[in-house]
Amino acid sequence: MKLKRAAIAVIIGLFVYLSLYSWNLRSGQLDRLAGFTGLEIVKWVLWPCEWVHDQSVEFWDKYVYLVGLKQLNDQLSSQNGLMRLEIMKLREKAAEAERYRLLLEVKPLRGWNTDGARIIAHRMGPTAALDSIIINKGVVSGVEPDTPVITPLGVVGRVVEPGISASKALLLTDLNSRISVRGQIHRSTGLLVGNGEGDLLNVKYMKLNAPVAEGEILVTSGLAGLFPPGLPVAKIVSVERSDISLFLDVEAEPLVDMENIEEVLLLHRAASVSNATAGTANSTAQVANSTAAEGR
Repeated sequence: MKLKRAAIAVIIGLFVYLSLYSWNLRSGQLDRLAGFTGLEIVKWVLWPCEWVHDQSVEFWDKYVYLVGLKQLNDQLSSQNGLMRLEIMKLREKAAEAERYRLLLEVKPLRGWNTDGARIIAHRMGPTAALDSIIINKGVVSGVEPDTPVITPLGVVGRVVEPGISASKALLLTDLNSRISVRGQIHRSTGLLVGNGEGDLLNVKYMKLNAPVAEGEILVTSGLAGLFPPGLPVAKIVSVERSDISLFLDVEAEPLVDMENIEEVLLLHRAASVSNATAGTANSTAQVANSTAAEGR
């Protein structure tokens, strides 16, 4: 029974095949259908592979692009850092040139020569007790004790300890500093005394009835002979009168920012002035000796 059914199925299948084959020979429809179907099957078989390929190529291109972009970014960052450093250097040079320009604009003082110097340290020493600076000029550059130290804004102090190629200068804010001053407008004289770093200056021995006012600039009087007259030193910030004192209580602030100065000017007496001073002293001594001889 089963063999019979199998034979019938084979016969039917063979009949259908022969019929379709004959029909295909006449019309060619099955060839076209097979070709169309085969193309679709090939498409859907190859599409995942093509998609994987495209994604792989795109990922690789992006990776290579990102690697190149990172390298370019690193290079640009490095160049940007170098340019920033160069800009900072140029700004520093411009600021230094501006400071030098201001130093060069200081008008020559009659009977005095000027010499530039750079500050190399502040408050040096075992205890750093003195409010002082160290400059890069010494005896070989003509620096002597009590050489005035100034800036275009005003007086800084004076040299107290000259070395061979460096010197220590005492700032006018130090407790040991004493500078003879007078008012720029009212010409009242006094002694400018330092009170230490960060504190206001005191003006001693200014008469009670002296015409002085807040905001007036104090300049060197030249009476002590250490500084040439007329150099700006400080500005008066307060004036008080006392009933128990013969002098005014005057406070002033320096015109120069002592903490931020980098270059200064040193004042040296001109040789002609020094010789004239020495000649005057010798003449005075000779006159005194002659007078003494005549008296005997």
